[in-house]
Amino acid sequence: MRKRTRARELALQMLYQLDARGDDAWDLVDPMLQREEPGADDVHEFARELIRGTMDKRDEIDVLLKDAAQNWQLHRMAVVDRNILRMAVFEMMNLDAVPTKVTINEAIELGKRFSTKQSGSFINGILDRIRREQDL
Repeated sequence: MRKRTRARELALQMLYQLDARGDDAWDLVDPMLQREEPGADDVHEFARELIRGTMDKRDEIDVLLKDAAQNWQLHRMAVVDRNILRMAVFEMMNLDAVPTKVTINEAIELGKRFSTKQSGSFINGILDRIRREQDL
């Protein structure tokens, strides 16, 4: 598995925890990264960047998601889908080194792997709409 793909998986796990448990879960980030991927500093660094950036910009990201997800309220989305979307929007808007199409494809694969059968197309639709509206 590619390092950035693995980092996204780990970041998703922590974003899920932060969404479900709140700020109390911040103390779990480093121990979880070490336990799940020991000694992989480059994986840890990218995962931390995704986690911190997504959480720091969550309010801005949620506004974009609300606008793009017509007829869907964020709190009614599956927790996994919501966090995949948040992370992907952060990555698309802030990490120029990663092409937008790569980010969207990775998000779709995460949705297929960790959520429902319909998650891939749901995630694709919302991210593509944001990509077009934000001219990314």
